[in-house]
Amino acid sequence: MQRRAFLTTTAVTGLGLAALERAASAQGPAEQSGPVSLHWLDGAPLTETGVSWGVPWPRGAVRKDQGLALTAGDGSALPLQSWPLAYWPDGSLKWSGLATVAAAGAAGPFRLAPGNPPGNAGHAAVTVRQSANTIDIDTGKLQCRIAREGTAFIDSMTMEGRVVARQGRLVCTLEDRSNPDVVRLEHFGSTIKKVTVEQTGPLRAVIRTEGVHKAEGGSREWLPFTVRLYFFGGQAAVRMVHSIVFDGAQEKDFIGGLGVAFAVPMREQVHNRHVRFSGEGEGLWAEPLEPATGARGLMAPGAPAPAPGTFGGNDLYTRQLAGQRIPNKEEFNQQGQYLLENWAVWDSYKLVQPTADGFQIQKRTNPQSCWVFAGAGKRASGLVFAGDVSGGLAVAVKNFWQSHPASLEVRNATGEAADLRVWLWSPDAPAMDLRHYDTKNHGLQASYEDVQPGFSTANGVGRTSELTLYPSAAVPGKEETVKQARLNASPPLLVCAPEHYHAVAAFGVWSLPDRSTPLKRTVEDQLDSALELYKKEIEQRHWYGFWDYGDVMHAYDPARHTWRYDIGGYAWDNTELGTDMWLWYSFLRTGRAANFRMAEAMTRHTSEVDTYHSGRFAGLGSRHNVRHWGCGAKEARISQAAFRRFHYYLTTDERTGDLMHAVVDVDYKVTEIDPMRLASPRTGAIPYPGRIRGGPDWLACAGNWMTEWERTGDTKYRDKILTGMDCIAKMPYGFMTGPNTLYGYDPKTGMLYPLVPDGFGTYNLQVIQGGAEVAFELNQLIDHPGWQKAFLQYCRLTGAPKNVVARDMTTGAEGADGSYAGAGRMAAYAFWKTRNSAFIARAVSQLRGGGGFRSLPGGAYATQHVEGPGVLNPIDEAPGVSTNTTAQSSLTAIQVLELCKDQLPAELPPPSAPGRRG
Repeated sequence: MQRRAFLTTTAVTGLGLAALERAASAQGPAEQSGPVSLHWLDGAPLTETGVSWGVPWPRGAVRKDQGLALTAGDGSALPLQSWPLAYWPDGSLKWSGLATVAAAGAAGPFRLAPGNPPGNAGHAAVTVRQSANTIDIDTGKLQCRIAREGTAFIDSMTMEGRVVARQGRLVCTLEDRSNPDVVRLEHFGSTIKKVTVEQTGPLRAVIRTEGVHKAEGGSREWLPFTVRLYFFGGQAAVRMVHSIVFDGAQEKDFIGGLGVAFAVPMREQVHNRHVRFSGEGEGLWAEPLEPATGARGLMAPGAPAPAPGTFGGNDLYTRQLAGQRIPNKEEFNQQGQYLLENWAVWDSYKLVQPTADGFQIQKRTNPQSCWVFAGAGKRASGLVFAGDVSGGLAVAVKNFWQSHPASLEVRNATGEAADLRVWLWSPDAPAMDLRHYDTKNHGLQASYEDVQPGFSTANGVGRTSELTLYPSAAVPGKEETVKQARLNASPPLLVCAPEHYHAVAAFGVWSLPDRSTPLKRTVEDQLDSALELYKKEIEQRHWYGFWDYGDVMHAYDPARHTWRYDIGGYAWDNTELGTDMWLWYSFLRTGRAANFRMAEAMTRHTSEVDTYHSGRFAGLGSRHNVRHWGCGAKEARISQAAFRRFHYYLTTDERTGDLMHAVVDVDYKVTEIDPMRLASPRTGAIPYPGRIRGGPDWLACAGNWMTEWERTGDTKYRDKILTGMDCIAKMPYGFMTGPNTLYGYDPKTGMLYPLVPDGFGTYNLQVIQGGAEVAFELNQLIDHPGWQKAFLQYCRLTGAPKNVVARDMTTGAEGADGSYAGAGRMAAYAFWKTRNSAFIARAVSQLRGGGGFRSLPGGAYATQHVEGPGVLNPIDEAPGVSTNTTAQSSLTAIQVLELCKDQLPAELPPPSAPGRRG
């Protein structure tokens, strides 16, 4: 369904019920919060590990300086570090960030409660010592030195007194195609510009390093990066979050390789050096540089000769393959030394994952010799280890195969230091080509595409990757290496029960699953079916890749049995009608790990790839297109903080926090890039700096300000919201002042102005691109009678003509029969506020038909199997599926079930839902 035709089948807003009820009854602060039960998202950690997470609190329940205590199921105290993430307007804590170190297999549940923390006695603390030139972090197991300048974001990592890794740096290979006849290769490495200590313990320390990639032997600096390192007391593992922004010219700058490199000291003889790659599941490729086997085997020094006709040496070889030390060369007899001198020694290794469905491992003895096939599989989990029996380093990449083309490489393993490289974009793959998919615009009427000269640019988009560094003082056991790979692939996370998130009205209004009536059961089944279909589509359509993973497609082409991946604005979704929010609310209400991981991947993608972080469009996002950055519509609603808050508050991820802060003043962009420059061109000069729509633009900006206000307490942003509310309340038709709720705007003051005398008209995108959900929370936080009246009027009279709305400005009583109300949550909100049952039927109408959950056998998400020459691979397709419809219908259902609660009919009405007057 096209967004421009969505008004008649969607809905608008509601409020967090618990919060509204408190405000309506003018209650004082909530009572002291009781304990909060916590459990693992998808299983207890396989090894002892540090974990960070967020917990919301009821308004007024927890003071900002209140201590917190964490206990296990048996009542024993656990180490805890806490910090504020957000505040309620009264200054009490809204969200707390928390960190602990959990033992392997610690199953939970755990108990978090306000109180005097017992301290972290008995658990190792992390210490941070700063000097003019370096920062030294000591976790008790690991000592890590970070230089404040130079080329390395990690200077050294030391275990048991031995440096096991050094010179952690970023690398990039560039293919310069400015001359079409000659491709010039350039190599770049990291240059540090700024290092910031963000947390200093006692349990969790965070270091942020910012810099650029600089040409080796040249002066060009580009590709700015941010690297965050996370250290936990008593832990050797270090979490790493790596972010880059592409600030090059897409027509000539083709990145041939992008990665992270470490020097791993090799002190031991070559037969005591090892390389490992994790495969799929619990698979592991693990070999010494010189396997102690051949025509004869090694005999342990002093061991009796093997019996005639036997091979001998099996015990040493077994120990070697396990990563254990075997004797040095000089300890063997003459025959043993001869064998060690004459067996092949392998110097370089690589695992390449060019697609989501296959990887290959190769090795070679030296650069003058060929690469030898050493193994293959489908989906590698993304860990590489290089080291010797005195220590080494493993590095694992989260979503490794999903973010292809990627590779893992160990070079110069026979030298004094192996060169371990983790390629986020593999040099074995074709270079990145970030150009637009065509040289001409195909138009809204032809391909639903809005392309403008100079706007289809990748300059300013970003990408974030998550890694874990595992330094060790020996070669880890094979089982331990597998656990490291699995831990990185699905990092442990503590979460609350859905009932707790719901009780404190976290993220506004949404319902818990309820199957108590046939209607509710049908709706819940459809919600589940929608999610399951999209999870399956990601896999069977192969929606993977460095720039694509996390997003879904926009519209389906049943004739070709595929999504419209190549048709202008019908391809990648880019958040269009709140897809991110649909996934996050689906997690909140169910607690299902698969829903969380899907939402997390989408937020990582849409916040980075679909958003500009530098350049002309910094702070804006791109509308849906074949290329994520291809559409000419650059808008604040795509980059809005409201889509990212879920991930930030649930995980405490600092990178996501950076991105939310970066868009707080994006409203100033309307003075440079008018959001309606094509859809409603100016016919002359206006006496205002710019133009802005009440929705989605102003509501998206209001969500940015709301987020900054609650995170920092800076009332400047609250006041900017209040200014806008004042203006809308005073407009001649409230939130329905037009044309198309397009206003004059001054970003310095936050003032909104009617553009034409007596202008009237709603806009079909006004609240369906995250605006409704922002309004939920604004109304929860701010009691503004004029805004509340205007918003309720909009919900009651969405489809009313101008004369009816004009009368209502005086009477406030028009449309009492519900016939003008918007479908779904608009009417549901009107019912909740007025308790007028006439709005119920209109609220329910979108739960069946009208572009919502269809009245087909099995609903809109019933699939049919297709195979044979009509498709490339056998698939199960839902021919009528649309991501616009799915996201909005799901959000509407989730909110209608809450706003109308037990007033809903037991059965779904027939498909002929009440019509609309006017």
